[in-house]
Amino acid sequence: MIVLETYSENDFVRWNEFVKKSKNGIFLFDRHYMDYHKSRFVDASLLFSYKNKIIAVLPANAAGTKIYCHQGLTFGSLLLSEKITSTQVLTVFSMLLQHYATLGFETLVYKKIPSLFEKHPAGEDLYALFRFHAKLYRRDISSVIALENRLLFSETKRQNVKKCELSGCALHQEDDFAAFWDLLHTSLLKFDVQPVHRLEEIAYLRSQFPEKIKLFTVRLKNELLAGTVIYDFGGAAHTQYMAASPAGKKIGALDFLIHQLITGPFTDKKYFSFGISTESEGRVLNEGLLQQKEMLGGRAIVLDHYEIDLNPPRAHD
Repeated sequence: MIVLETYSENDFVRWNEFVKKSKNGIFLFDRHYMDYHKSRFVDASLLFSYKNKIIAVLPANAAGTKIYCHQGLTFGSLLLSEKITSTQVLTVFSMLLQHYATLGFETLVYKKIPSLFEKHPAGEDLYALFRFHAKLYRRDISSVIALENRLLFSETKRQNVKKCELSGCALHQEDDFAAFWDLLHTSLLKFDVQPVHRLEEIAYLRSQFPEKIKLFTVRLKNELLAGTVIYDFGGAAHTQYMAASPAGKKIGALDFLIHQLITGPFTDKKYFSFGISTESEGRVLNEGLLQQKEMLGGRAIVLDHYEIDLNPPRAHD
């Protein structure tokens, strides 16, 4: 029999141990990462055990009448053990829907982890979403370079790389995020937005995950021209943040930066991920931003968001 438990701080260690062993877990679901902003969310996470061993966990928070998987994270999804069966996942889904419905919640919002971030195939939840009549309400387009058979940069991008090389630009890995955060903040001001993380937050997360969160910059005679914060998801490297100064944009420093990363530190990865180019819950495509990623060899994957009506919960028979 599968047993459902609500997460408490007493589960901190065994939650993290399971995430590391799960077939689709990434470090974003480690409690050292999740809990840096726990004061902003009402945790509603669940654990599922079979024969006294965890077979699945659900990172989740409650907001109003909805359960989200998870508002504070890029992705949600059930994290699954390597041994869990499709039938067990259907049972887990039935249990979690019944649990949240009994508590009075009306909707479950589920953000599917892209398959390229999974260590092993983990599509059992997609089948469960279909069986429980989930509605696809949002789809974002994201760009990824397949490094094992990567496409060439466009002619313009190749020229930018050459220009930076001839100018003496150099790639650096840095531990101090302050200068880049100033550049990032300035770059985002024109869009009237701010980085999701404050400087002290990203510094804390970097201290917890020094091998997973790294800052790379391009400098010319010590002048900061561009930079990116990379999240290492195992088989894929993801650009969490990118920014360039006016001088960096003029010389094409970001193109040089990406070229250096995919031919250097991350050449052994399967994928290099740029993130989404959509707005307004996927209904508006930022064609200019997407074109820049495509000129670097990026091609599309989609990030899907689903809703399930919890009133009443559905049986899967």
